[in-house]
Amino acid sequence: MSNDSLSSVRRALEVLRALGEGRPLRVQDVAEIVDKEKSQVSRTLKVLAEEGFVERDAESMEYRLGWEIFALAQAAGDHALHREAPSVLRSLVRETGEAAYLTVLAGSAAVTVLTERPGRALQAQEWIGRAAPLNCTSSGRALLLGLPDEEVVSLLAVHPDPLPGAGHAPHSVQEVLDRLKKERVAGHVVAVEEYEPGLAAVAAPVLDFRGATVAAINVSGPLFRLPAEAIASVTEAVTEAAARLSRVLGSG
Repeated sequence: MSNDSLSSVRRALEVLRALGEGRPLRVQDVAEIVDKEKSQVSRTLKVLAEEGFVERDAESMEYRLGWEIFALAQAAGDHALHREAPSVLRSLVRETGEAAYLTVLAGSAAVTVLTERPGRALQAQEWIGRAAPLNCTSSGRALLLGLPDEEVVSLLAVHPDPLPGAGHAPHSVQEVLDRLKKERVAGHVVAVEEYEPGLAAVAAPVLDFRGATVAAINVSGPLFRLPAEAIASVTEAVTEAAARLSRVLGSG
């Protein structure tokens, strides 16, 4: 590759980094940030716009990152999630001694896509690949934490009234919204005997580079091994595991 070509590539990367700061910029603004001639920056932005890496507002003439960048970032995030999640879950199993799961939102249900389990004979029911309700599982509500209430209502509308779950579960949409209001502040979800009697679980959301929830990490086990006095330490471990995986995906 010639020196001119390398310079063009570097200039394009500098322009993208400038726009990556978050605010829309005009050509002159970008030129000043990257300390390049306005004409060079203008040509670079034109090429990037043609390829979908940036987009220009027709009225303000300001540029911002385009969807092609976000598509690439999403693909990188998905790869990182699948690459790093197993080791994060294994560490969580070692720390808590209980089964750990990675769950994603699929339609109006929570679906477990990865699990790591300790060597104990008595375990929580295996749900990998199967759909679980959003309202009464820790992972289900963790996946809802970052969504606006109207979207939560829409997702829950497909379920029967009253909503499924054991005695301690929220059985109406309003009860779910009330739980989520408190759980958003806490940043995690604790569900004790909500999905089934005798089962306790803790979950926290995994965030991507946009701050959007892409998965949830949860630990679950029988209540006699996860009594109230043990929940605090498990919660700390789960939230740290979710934060660790979120950092890999570019969050925060």
